[in-house]
Amino acid sequence: MGAATGVTAVLLASLAILAPSARGLNRREFPPGFLFGASTSAYQVEGAYLEDGKGLNNWDVFIHTHSRDIADGRNGDVADDHYHREEFDHYADVCFQAFGDRVKFWTTFNEPNLFTKFAYMLGAYPPKRCSPPFGNCHSGNSQQEPYIAAHNILMSHAAAVDNYKKNYQAKQGGLIGIVISMKFYEPLTNNTEDIVAAQRALSFEIHWFLDPIFFGEYPKEMREMLSSNLPEFTPTKKMLLQNRVDFIGVNHYTAIYAKDCISSPCELNTYEGNALVFATGEKDGVRIGKPTALGGFYDVPEGMEQVVKYVNHRYENVPIYVTENGYSEYNNNNMEDMTNDTGRVNYLEGYLSCISSAIRGGAKVRGYFVWSLMDNFEWRFGFTVRFGLYHVDFVTQQRTPKKSAKWYLDFLTGSGPMGEVQTLRAYS
Repeated sequence: MGAATGVTAVLLASLAILAPSARGLNRREFPPGFLFGASTSAYQVEGAYLEDGKGLNNWDVFIHTHSRDIADGRNGDVADDHYHREEFDHYADVCFQAFGDRVKFWTTFNEPNLFTKFAYMLGAYPPKRCSPPFGNCHSGNSQQEPYIAAHNILMSHAAAVDNYKKNYQAKQGGLIGIVISMKFYEPLTNNTEDIVAAQRALSFEIHWFLDPIFFGEYPKEMREMLSSNLPEFTPTKKMLLQNRVDFIGVNHYTAIYAKDCISSPCELNTYEGNALVFATGEKDGVRIGKPTALGGFYDVPEGMEQVVKYVNHRYENVPIYVTENGYSEYNNNNMEDMTNDTGRVNYLEGYLSCISSAIRGGAKVRGYFVWSLMDNFEWRFGFTVRFGLYHVDFVTQQRTPKKSAKWYLDFLTGSGPMGEVQTLRAYS
């Protein structure tokens, strides 16, 4: 999944043809102008880590000093070798024709809520800072540093939005937003404690960054729990935050159950630990959905509809772009298995169907991007899991379209059904 930081220009290709799609899902269900595409992330595909004057980024340093933290001990020095190997003149020509000298969509940060937790609370990402009970690092303070980092990110975001809106937006006609990683949390039981825990998890996941942008303050659940560890916004900073985003980017992969950890203590060295929530994919021995290669990530398409409706309702119907959504499979180095990715096809069809349903119900979703265009270096998982529509042989760098790539193409162009694909939704 993408976790790159900094101001990112997102080039979006608008495919305006409205035609019948593959099988039951129909592209006519999406409104005119709806944007479709696929995503990648620079470090995860480019390689060329020391070429043409490039400096080291935090992942370059982290992986070369903490290789044991990567599942297969490998790194992104070459990855997909995208820097050297990609259809580039053609790609550039498409971009030039479509956009000329203007970029239409800008995002300030991608998944800041995720990488601040992993970097400063759990110590799993660079700069690898944490403290007990959330992690055991050489240095760091998990009770304070994630919130200081997030506060600085929010103010950086606000400054960039302010600059763009004052100096560029009127003449360039573009839009600017931010991308937030969003699980959707369902209470494990009907007990009040778990219902409150699910809401608390959403606060520490979604409201943490979006509430300050829209309302000028952190959510009350976080303020009550964290007290002085959560920074304050000065009146000047609140004024700067009032330049609201034009859209919200949603990176969504799964829904999961939330269990309260206040009334019954749990392990806290988990992604939801700072919210005093334990996340689980099972309820009464039944999984919430079909598991994927990433632990804690399940195929729960209904979660997509819930999350976009929730975000629209809470944040004043600001348009949403689903900037990442995808399905992980274990890498077994078998080309036939990896390209016959029926599970990914089922996943994409299910999630797109639920986006269509949400739109019919009034949700302002304006685009959808599959993660990922091609298999890549998946952060701490290295090359042990694959998300791509295209299979990459990381030795030869050969690209091969998977069944999911052909399905997505058929869906986008209306090329007709793929009868050999069967949708299977039997959860075990």
